[in-house]
Amino acid sequence: MNKGLHAIETASRDEIVALQTERLKWTLKHVYNNVPHYRASFDAAGVHPEDFRTLADLARFPFTTKQDLRDNYPYGMFAVPREDVVRIHASSGTTGKPTVVGYTQRDIDTWADLIARSIHASGGRKGDIVHVAYGYGLFTGGLGAHYGAEKLGCTVIPMSGGQTEKQVQLICDFQPSIIMVTPSYMLNIADEFRRQGIDPRSTKLRIGIHGAEPWTDAMRGEIEAAFGIDAIDIYGLSEVIGPGVANECAETKDGPVIWEDHFYPEIIDPNTGEVLPEGSQGELVFTSLTKEAMPVIRYRTRDLTALLPPTARSMRRVGKITGRSDDMLIIRGVNVFPSQIEELILKQPKLSPHYVIELSRDGHLDSLKVNVEMKAEFQFASCAEKEFVAHDLQHHIKSYIGISARIDVVEVGGIERSLGKAKRVIDKRPL
Repeated sequence: MNKGLHAIETASRDEIVALQTERLKWTLKHVYNNVPHYRASFDAAGVHPEDFRTLADLARFPFTTKQDLRDNYPYGMFAVPREDVVRIHASSGTTGKPTVVGYTQRDIDTWADLIARSIHASGGRKGDIVHVAYGYGLFTGGLGAHYGAEKLGCTVIPMSGGQTEKQVQLICDFQPSIIMVTPSYMLNIADEFRRQGIDPRSTKLRIGIHGAEPWTDAMRGEIEAAFGIDAIDIYGLSEVIGPGVANECAETKDGPVIWEDHFYPEIIDPNTGEVLPEGSQGELVFTSLTKEAMPVIRYRTRDLTALLPPTARSMRRVGKITGRSDDMLIIRGVNVFPSQIEELILKQPKLSPHYVIELSRDGHLDSLKVNVEMKAEFQFASCAEKEFVAHDLQHHIKSYIGISARIDVVEVGGIERSLGKAKRVIDKRPL
C-alpha cells in the first residue's frame, strides 16, 4: 500500500462493493425508522429497506431533491434526536428557504477524515501551512477545510473570504504552501498581487485546492500559470456532507476521486431518472453511506457529469462538471451552459476569466450579452484591438454554441469581484 493511504483507497472493487452494500443496508433502515419523509416516500414507491439486497436494487428507491429538504425545514430530515446534533450548516437560501444539514460528532469526525484524505491526495502533508480562504459560518467550505487540515496535522490560517489585500499580506508573511479557496476568488487574489506589484509566483504556495463552483481546465491553466502551483479540484455539496465528497489526486489531475466508502454515486438521465451506464453523461446522484444525523438517499445534485473508471485510487472518478441541469440557459431554443462560454473566453489570450453573462428580451427574442475584461497586461490596447478581440469571441460563440451574442470588452476591474462563488449570469428576461 502507498505510504499515507487508507487501506480502502487501494482496495479491490469487490471489497468496495461489499462495504457499500453493508453500509447501504444500514442507512436505508436508519432513515426508514427515523425520518418520516423517507418512510412516506419509500411506502409511496412500494419499497422497503428489506428489498435492498444488491447495489442494483437502489434504483428502486425514490430520489431526494432540494425541495424535499426545504419542505422539511429546519429539522425534519434529521435521523437522530436534535440533542445529538452538534453542528448545523445551511445553504444561503437565496432562492427560497435555506437547506439545512446537521452533523453528529461522529459525522464531524468522518468529514474531517475525508478532508484530510482529500488534502493528502492533493499533495499536502503533515506540517504544511494551509491558508483557508473559503467562507466560514453557515457555508460548509471554511469549517470543513479547517477541521480536515488540522486532522492531517497541518498549520491552519483561518482567513475566510474577503479582505483581498489582507489575503495577499498573509500569504506573503505566513508563507503557506497550500491555499483552499474557490477558483474564481483565487484569480481575484492573483489580480491583487499584481495590483500591489508582487509576482504571484514569488510565494511559497505550491498547491491550490479549489471547489464550490464549476470550473474549466482552461481556468485551471490560468491559476497554475499565475501562481506556479498545482491547482486541484475538490468536489462536494453541503446536502451530502460538504467539501470532501471527492478530490483529485495530484499525480493524475484527471477528475475528483469519489470517496466511495462513504458515498454511493449514480448517473441518471435528468429527464427520465433512468440510471445510465458508467461513462454516460448525465446528472450525478449521491447516497450517503455513513452519515448519522442527516443521511440522504439518491440525492439529485443537478450537476452534469460522468462516472469514470479508477486511475490513481481504486475508486471511481467524477468527470469535470460541465454545468448544472438547473443552470442550463435556454436562449432562442438553444441549450447553453455558462461553462461553455467561459471555455471560449479563456481560449482568447488577451481576455481575462472575469466575465458576466447578461440575458434580456428584445421584443419576442432573447438577447445575449457577454461582459468580459481584458487581461491587465492588455488593458491599454487600442479600441480597434478590443473590437477585434470582441469580434473573435463573438464568432466563436456563434460557431461552437450556435447563438449570436453581443460582446462588451470592459476595463480592468469593470466586472464585480466575488468573495466566494462567482455570480456569472444575470437573467433580466421576464418570467
